[in-house]
Amino acid sequence: MTKLYHPAVKRATLHLVCGLPGAGKTTLARRLEIELGAVRLCPDEWMEALGVSLFDTAFRDRLEGKLTELARDILRQGGNAIIEFGSWSKAERGALRSLAVQCDAAVHLYWLEVRVAELARRVRERGGAEAAALTEAFLQGISEAVERPSDAEGLEFDHFERIQTI
Repeated sequence: MTKLYHPAVKRATLHLVCGLPGAGKTTLARRLEIELGAVRLCPDEWMEALGVSLFDTAFRDRLEGKLTELARDILRQGGNAIIEFGSWSKAERGALRSLAVQCDAAVHLYWLEVRVAELARRVRERGGAEAAALTEAFLQGISEAVERPSDAEGLEFDHFERIQTI
């Protein structure tokens, strides 16, 4: 398996792992966490652990704000942070990139692209309290609404990878 990180680079780095539900964000983030010794910040895991619905957008917004502050602190201390918020808009990705730049950290963007039918299959297989609501039709709607990163946007990052996982 090819390493995604090269140890010769010692600069603090923010890794943005983005994509739709079921795209493999957590799988990739866990791999990066091990390879980098980074801190992985996953709001879905926190919400599930606290018994909060993944669809509680007010709670999610507050949690993501706190996790963003934590990422900033990690970067300021020279560490690596992995954010897996989904980051479905250019504006959201840009704000996270700006935060890292303010900390003099590098920013890597990973966009995971998966066919909607496969997303639905993965979500069903994963199960959980919210899986029934993430129907193929619902995921199709999200897929059509999301703002995928363009090649031009990718140039704004220190590293950009578009990963087709099926």
